[in-house]
Amino acid sequence: MEIPGKSVVRTDNPSLAFARAASFFTQDTVCRPRGVHRTAVIARDAVIGKNVAVGPHTVIEGGAVVGDHTVIYSGCYVGHRTVLGKDCLIYPHVTLREGITLGERVIVHSGTVIGDDGFGYVWVNGKHEKIPQVGTVVVENDVEIGANATIDRARFGKTVIGEGSKIDNLVQVAHNVVMGKHCIIISQVGISGSVVIEDNVVLAGQVGVHGHLTIGKGVVAASRAAITKSIPAGEKISGFPARPYMAEQRFQAALRRVPSYIKTILDLEKRVKELEKKLGNV
Repeated sequence: MEIPGKSVVRTDNPSLAFARAASFFTQDTVCRPRGVHRTAVIARDAVIGKNVAVGPHTVIEGGAVVGDHTVIYSGCYVGHRTVLGKDCLIYPHVTLREGITLGERVIVHSGTVIGDDGFGYVWVNGKHEKIPQVGTVVVENDVEIGANATIDRARFGKTVIGEGSKIDNLVQVAHNVVMGKHCIIISQVGISGSVVIEDNVVLAGQVGVHGHLTIGKGVVAASRAAITKSIPAGEKISGFPARPYMAEQRFQAALRRVPSYIKTILDLEKRVKELEKKLGNV
């Protein structure tokens, strides 16, 4: 369709096209570190790639590897033997504990901790004994992790965040979780240990997931759902405990009608008593 006097840009995804155009015009306003700041502390046996930027007061421990073109802002910690791939972007005050691996083009926002100890204890002689957490975390390519999220290292083996997955702020991922590709995990979600989350899963805000479950491919969990059992692929769920989405919506609709149901029942009880009284006088 022609619009006289107007230029028209046709696109299949207007929102994406607008976002890319806006990024193009605002990219010069982003001030990122350049080079290695003189106050950064980098171990002699750390391997730093080409065109890496390291901000003030960042610490990179021995045996760590930082890939080409990666940017690490100020106040970050990169632990012993931790590996960052190419083109990563690590915002201020991120902690990457020892022996973890980030793929390429990974973005980690401020305050996030990756590779902290899993929450593992055993009750012995009247007290909680800590179980050593000797595993690792693997974050695959093109993952973005929001601010103040925590991803625990595995007890044994590895905690995995799959390629292209996006994790919002204030999310807890416990030890030995294996997350598939292109998942969306929204703010304040809590995922217990040893959960398997298959590809393309969406967990909305404040969803809670019980340990040792499997959430099938393409599952969508509505906000505040409590997942207490494994969910087959393709389900849409909500509620506490979580159930199929439409079943939960019908339940909630019925629940809202309870006051009117009570009024109707009381009215019927009154009418029944009046009828019984009349019949008793016959």
